[in-house]
Amino acid sequence: MPTTKEKLSILSEMISFAKVNNEVKESEYDFLFSVAQQLEVSKKTFDSLFTSNVEHVIPKSQSERLLQFHRLILLMNVDDDQDVNEVKRIYDIGLNMGLPPGAIQQVLSIMHKYPNKIVPPEVLISIFKAHYN
Repeated sequence: MPTTKEKLSILSEMISFAKVNNEVKESEYDFLFSVAQQLEVSKKTFDSLFTSNVEHVIPKSQSERLLQFHRLILLMNVDDDQDVNEVKRIYDIGLNMGLPPGAIQQVLSIMHKYPNKIVPPEVLISIFKAHYN
């Protein structure tokens, strides 16, 4: 389980990503809050992240990075409305986490083949495994 600092960083990064289009839609807020609940972050603390700055912490383990990347993919598609800015931003976030560019691109390409653009976790993992071998 991530530390409190890591949890707040995870949520802060996701909130920042949701704000890429200068607004956070209700569906995005609901998704973000569900992640906050999974991470056991209070609603008050969660809501404060929309107006405060939190130190960015890159997840330590590869599995935590993949989980965060998957959360961002889900967030991008929760409103079924994505644009070039979101795709570029998620690609850059993946690179900053140290994920292989080819794997990121492959996930962004194949997500359109799945209902609601939700890439199953096992597919995402297999893509990244192939790029690490």
